[in-house]
Amino acid sequence: MKKGYINTAQGQLHYLTQGSGSPLVLCHQSPNCSRMFTAAIPELAARGFRVIAIDTPGHGESTPPASEPSIEFYAAQLLEGLQQLGVDTFHLLGHHTGAAIACAMAVAAPERVCSLVLNGPPLFSEEVRAQRRSGSGLRVVPQEGGAHLQDIWDLRKRVTPGWTNLAAMHRGVVDLLRCGPCAHQGHAAVYRYDMRAALLSLSVPTLILTNTGEDLYTHSQQAYQLRDKDFSFYELSGGTHDIVDEQPVAWAKAVADFASEPVQDA
Repeated sequence: MKKGYINTAQGQLHYLTQGSGSPLVLCHQSPNCSRMFTAAIPELAARGFRVIAIDTPGHGESTPPASEPSIEFYAAQLLEGLQQLGVDTFHLLGHHTGAAIACAMAVAAPERVCSLVLNGPPLFSEEVRAQRRSGSGLRVVPQEGGAHLQDIWDLRKRVTPGWTNLAAMHRGVVDLLRCGPCAHQGHAAVYRYDMRAALLSLSVPTLILTNTGEDLYTHSQQAYQLRDKDFSFYELSGGTHDIVDEQPVAWAKAVADFASEPVQDA
């Protein structure tokens, strides 16, 4: 697995990559980064993909945005970054916030997206979106005694019922801390984004991927019901929102089975 940086007009995008063959782009949940896919990247590469996992602006090692970002901003940055890498057409996957970003990418540039996997699409009701938009969101506020570190650890445990993977839990907390003042931005962008309208606008082959133990399981079911005549649906059993760490082989197989068509250059 290699890492690199892409220069864009808005700053640098950091990415992880491995393998050769059809490009498969991975968009992470927030406030995580591309490292959430490290257990599955070798599995996907072994299945014949050139895997590219990009840190969205303000996450991981990518440059923070100059102002409060939208899902459309994130999507435009990733599309520009892929163009800089010479990746014109690709398979695309997004997890949670990354699913919203991937959806926006496919709506904006359907001719570039050969297939789309939405892993836990954040399809919130308008009432929930409005309520959460009015809050301050997740903020990292350092305290002299370090109590904020315990608070963040407790928060992630609380929102991950049934967790079993200590390494994934630790990495999630570390990556949240690395976001610093950007930690709230991904979720805030989701609550401003009309996911329902975007799903109804999609024109590319789409799989809704989920697992029965994750926090957005019912959201995934509802997303599929919007387009059950032309979307595909697949669920893994158990797990949490750390499913990539918990079941990397099964998860990678589900993705690879759907994104099976070779990518043709645009």
